[in-house]
Parts: sequence; C-alpha cells; structure tokens
Amino acid sequence: MAKSANLGFPRLGLKRKWKKASESYWAGKISQDELIATANELTSRHWQMQMDAEIDYIPCNDFAFYDIMLDMSVLLGAVPTRYNIGAEEEIDIDTHFAMARGRQDETTDVTAMEMTKWFDTNYHYIVPEFETGMKFRLASTHPFSAVERAKKVGVKNPRPVIIGPVTYLLLGKIVDEGCSRMDLIDNLLDVYVDILRRFYDQGVEWVQMDEPALVLDLDDEAKSLYRHAYARFAPREKRPKMLITTYFGSVAHNADLATQLGEGLHIDLVRAPEQLDTIVNTIDNQLILSLGVVDGRNIWRTDLDKSFSLLERAARGMGGATRIQIAPSCSLLHCPIDLDAETTLDPEIKEWFAFGKQKLSEISALNKALNGEMDKAEPMFRDSREAFRKRSSSPRVTNPDVQKRLKEITDAMTRRETVFAERKKVQDNKLHLPLLPSTTIGSFPQTREVRKLRANVKKGAISREEYEKAMEAEIEKTVRFQEEIDLDVLVHGEFERNDMVEYFGEQLDGYVFSKNGWVQSYGSRGVKPPIIFGDIVRKSPMTVRWSKYAKDLTDHPMKGMLTGPVTMLQWSFVRDDQPRNVTCDQLALVIRDEVVDLEAAGIDVIQIDEPAIREGLPLRRGDWDSYLEWAVRSFRISASGVQDETQIHTHMCYSEFNDIFQAIADMDADVISIEASRSRMELLDAFEDFLYPNDIGPGVYDIHSPRVPSVEEMIELLQAALKHVPKDRLWVNPDCGLKTRQWIEVEPALKNMVIAAKEVRKGL
Repeated sequence: MAKSANLGFPRLGLKRKWKKASESYWAGKISQDELIATANELTSRHWQMQMDAEIDYIPCNDFAFYDIMLDMSVLLGAVPTRYNIGAEEEIDIDTHFAMARGRQDETTDVTAMEMTKWFDTNYHYIVPEFETGMKFRLASTHPFSAVERAKKVGVKNPRPVIIGPVTYLLLGKIVDEGCSRMDLIDNLLDVYVDILRRFYDQGVEWVQMDEPALVLDLDDEAKSLYRHAYARFAPREKRPKMLITTYFGSVAHNADLATQLGEGLHIDLVRAPEQLDTIVNTIDNQLILSLGVVDGRNIWRTDLDKSFSLLERAARGMGGATRIQIAPSCSLLHCPIDLDAETTLDPEIKEWFAFGKQKLSEISALNKALNGEMDKAEPMFRDSREAFRKRSSSPRVTNPDVQKRLKEITDAMTRRETVFAERKKVQDNKLHLPLLPSTTIGSFPQTREVRKLRANVKKGAISREEYEKAMEAEIEKTVRFQEEIDLDVLVHGEFERNDMVEYFGEQLDGYVFSKNGWVQSYGSRGVKPPIIFGDIVRKSPMTVRWSKYAKDLTDHPMKGMLTGPVTMLQWSFVRDDQPRNVTCDQLALVIRDEVVDLEAAGIDVIQIDEPAIREGLPLRRGDWDSYLEWAVRSFRISASGVQDETQIHTHMCYSEFNDIFQAIADMDADVISIEASRSRMELLDAFEDFLYPNDIGPGVYDIHSPRVPSVEEMIELLQAALKHVPKDRLWVNPDCGLKTRQWIEVEPALKNMVIAAKEVRKGL
C-alpha cells in the first residue's frame, strides 16, 4: 500500500498567534513559559489537523522559534563566539533570538547573524557562521521533546525533520580563512550520529533529512561532502530510516548521488515532473520514493487527474505502489493554513484554491485512489475537474485590452533615452545633493495607531475624509522629522500601505485577496501574498495623491515609492495558466504608468523596489540567462518612461548578488540600495571587481534588529564602503524599510546615520 505523508506545516497559526506571542515575549509582556505554551498549543493543533486528514507520516520538529536553519545551528551548538556561550551550556531561547535579532541592553551589545533567502522563496533563514576551531555539540533537546509531544497527542508515526548535514554546511558562511567545510564535517557528523541515535531510542521509524542542496549544481567538493557524510550513516545500527528530502527543483542531474544516501528519497514533481522517469530508473528495488505531487508553494487547487497520472506512472515503473509515499512538493510552510477561514473571498474564485488544510485532503484522496479506493476519492476528483473547467472558461481571467498592450511593447520602451553618465549630470544639476547623500528605503514605523486607522476606514468606523486627514498628519510629522535630522532625500513614510505588494494589488484588476492567508517570511514577520488570477489592469493612479502631498510640504527632494514588477510577481501567489514572464510584463506596464504619473506630479526621485529579483533566479545556472533576460526587461519597461532628470532608484535586500552583477547593471537604475550592514560591506568587494557603473547605497543600519547602531559604527561602515565605491557615487541609507521597527529605535538610529554621513563627508 502507498502511504500519505506531509513534509512540514505552517507555523504562524491561523491568526498569526505565533507572531503575537513572539513579539510579546521580546517586549517583556509574556514569560518564556507562556511563549513555549503557545508553541506547543499550535503544534498540537496542527498535528490534529493532519491526523484528521488521515496522513500516515506526520512531521514534527518542523516548528521553529525563528527559522529552521537557526534552530539547526542551536541544536548543533554552532554559536559564534561573540555570543559568549559556554562550551557545555544548553542554548537558551534568549540567545536563540539574539542570534537572529541581535541584543542591546545595559550590559550587552551584540550584532545579529546574517540573514538571506531560502533558495528561491521569500522565506529567510539565519546564515550559520563557521569559525576556525568551532566545535559542534548537541546543545538543545527541542527535536526530542517534539517527538514525545507528538506521540502524546496521538501521532502514530511522527517523523522528525532536520536539515541534512551537507545542506547545512553548504548554506553556511566561512567567516575566517583558517576554516573549511571539510575540516568541519567529521565533528559535525559526530553530533548527527548522536541525534539519530536519540531518535532511534525514542522509537522513531523515519527521520526526514532535508537536503534541498541536491537540486543545485554541485561541485566536486560538495559531492565529496555528501559521499563522506552519508557513508558515516550507512550502517543501520541504532538509527531510524532516513528520507532524503529535496524540493524546489529536479535532482535528475544528481540522481546517482541522491538515490544512494538514505532509505528513501523525496522528489518535487510539481516543479520538475520531468525527473520522474530518471529517478525511477535509477533507484534500486528497496528505496522508498516520496512523490511531491501537490504544490506546497502556491494556492491553486491540484489537478488530481494529472497528479494521479504521475503516481500511476511511478507505480508501473516500480512494480507497484508499495514503496511510494504521496506528499506535497515541499513543506506547506509556504502556504496559508485553511481556506475555510476565508469567508469573504469571491465564491467563484475561492473554488479554484487549496490552502494547507485542503492540500492535506488532496494528498489523502490521491493516496486512496492509488491504493484502489477510487470510490472514496472520486468526490474530490470530481470537484477538482469541475473547478478546473470553470477556471479555464471564466471571462474574468483574460482582458483583451491587456493582451493588445502586451503586443505593442517596443524596444524603445525597455531603455532610458541616454546613458547613466549623461543622466547623472542632469540629475545632479537639478537635485543639488551633497556628497554621500542620505535617504531611507521608504517606509517608516507602522504604529498600532496607524494600523488601527486603516482597519477603521475599511470597517466604516471612520469616514474616508477623517482617515485621509489622519494620514496627512502622520506624513507631515515624518517629513518634519526628516527635515529636523537633515536627511537629504525624503520619503512620505508609506503609512497608507498595509504591505508593499498587497497595497498595489488592491488597486489592480486581476488580483484577489485573502483575510487570513498569512505565510511566514522570517521570524515573526508574516506576509499575506495577494493572488494573481487574471490579466492585470491599473484602474487609477495608486500613490500620486500621497507623494504629491508630501512633496508640497518641503523644499527637499521627495522620493516616490513603488514596488517593482518582479517583486510584485515573486511575492504574490501567481497564476499558473500562463508563463510567469507574461504576467511580469503586465505588472511592468502598470508600474510604468504610475512612474509617469509621479513624474508629472513633480516627483523628482522615484524608487522602484526589486528586493526579489535575485530570489527569482532559477536554482541551476543553465536556466539563469532566460530568467534574467525577461526579469531585467520587465524592470526596464517599468522605469524607462521618464525624462533624464528624473532619478530612478531601486532597492534589493538579503540576497547573494555576486553572480548577477551584469543583470543588476543592465537594470540601469540611477541608484541601487542594498543590504550590507550585517555582512560588514563584504559584498562591495564584488561590486568593485565588477566595476559597477551607477550610484550605490550599501546599508549602514540593520533594520531587522532592534539595536541602535552608534555613529562610530556607521562611520566605520562608510569608510569601508569608500574603499570600494567612489565618493561621488556613494549614498547613505538603512538596509531596508523601517516599517517593522519602533520610533524609539528609528529616531536615534537615523540621527546617528545622518551624523555619520556628515562626519565622513567632512573628510572628503
């Protein structure tokens, strides 16, 4: 009999209960016991949902206090020396959070570890740091407690999830020259052996060993690490069976390696259905094959007939279904929890969706069908067919005017009229900015009062006029603060915006929105991705009213703030019935219209944020050129409708840029701002080596930490930046927007930033 399985479940809770608990703990409003009780309550509830769906293999230890990689660092005792943890201490929750967020109080001032994107998702992880002489050890009991708690609530086959040793090493960072991954592997494996033995002693049958790095282009060293590591696990003595779990791409190019590592292998047949035959033909007659046929990354209902066809093909190739597990393509972490909670969604469109809970039911139905119980599964198959029929024939999906405009895009619409060097002269003459001009990335703190105003106007508790007056007051306060501290290029603060994608999507046809469709981005940060279901149309200007109001308050340059087309695409749940590049061009055209309207309203500086452009990069290099070609083209469509004197900025954060500098240069933004403070300006080495031609603002203030950096700290970062970037092309700014911070942190940090810029400017 085939078995059903899940690989991971959302953590935030239906109404972001984990977010609220975490932030209350950080604020000192609840105790550690209350925090842990919330985590236990959520995991118990989610386990019950999976048992109710008749899932055979249910994951545990997939819940994380901040993120899965940080939890693994804590489990392995991989704590950088600056956190001052004793060699035998169990790592407590406060150190855990300090590694993610930094810590600053009367006695301690320690920076956070770096953060970056998890493969090609908008989920972030804290990057492990590997130092010379680092000794790994078992420093947490969290995974073992998770197994026991799962059993207590009735989970028959709890399957603990841990990051595999090679993916952990490959995604970590060597922080000094005297250290290498091969030097670290044996000590690391000692701890993994201990972890597996403890699971074995708990009666665990399977461990889910996540090794998504197997979908990448692996060099010889990485392949050696895999062979060396899993040879150590080869004896089955005192360890559970291992399911080597891959996702987000194909492992066909590494099939000989991937199929030899454990007793089972999970493959993603949503992202890469073409790999099925290669894998089936490579495995021996003992290996269990977990088939990811339900999309764990998007909210569209599964075409059950199509998925069942893949399962039948696998069963034929394997001589039956006995060695098959049916699963989502990846952890359901990337999906909202429950479609049933969406009571206000358009009924016609809602029928096309499946959230986490519904995807479990799809897995269960496919499992019944493969095991010869189609009579029990048929109602779900029938509903699936009907939903796909209605969606494909709905007139709400296609707009003839949009299709016509796409065909009318010309080469001239994809480039500025003159080269950057010429534009810069015109912009300098117009803006009259000093050396090292200072600015922010756009948003200012979204206080409880601001959020309440937005909620009240939506509910009708206050009038639109009352709301707009209150927003104007917030904008004026923020403009005056920026003038007071003497920032050079100001922003209006974005108080009217709930989210940098959702805000725009709400004003566009072709989008629909959930009320409770939260997914985790990092730590306590949840996002509610809009859903693109049809062709996209801008009904009217989206930001001009607020930017123009702010512009009229000041003599300083005012920066208009927009989200770019690639980020709008990446951070939405995207329709799967047309190529992504076509949807991206539709978004580019509506952003282009907004840019032109801002310029006409007198806005001299316009920022088109593209933090997700690196995130969308395919995982294998052979696929990069095609993606970068259309992604850069879409950005340029959005940015190229203005005159030379209008300065176009873009912003990118928390990604590795080294391999895509040519594409970044090809975007031809006048100014790019990037995250750089956590890495201490390291990435500027590569910008210098590439001879990046345009202006650049490497962040000097880590906004993902509550720390307030000192003037001296930021001066040091600026001086480091000046070793790589000419003084006439260097900007001063935070790493990212300030929406998630509090004014009590933002005010002193920005004051320090401006002072630092002026101090360094004096020396130039």
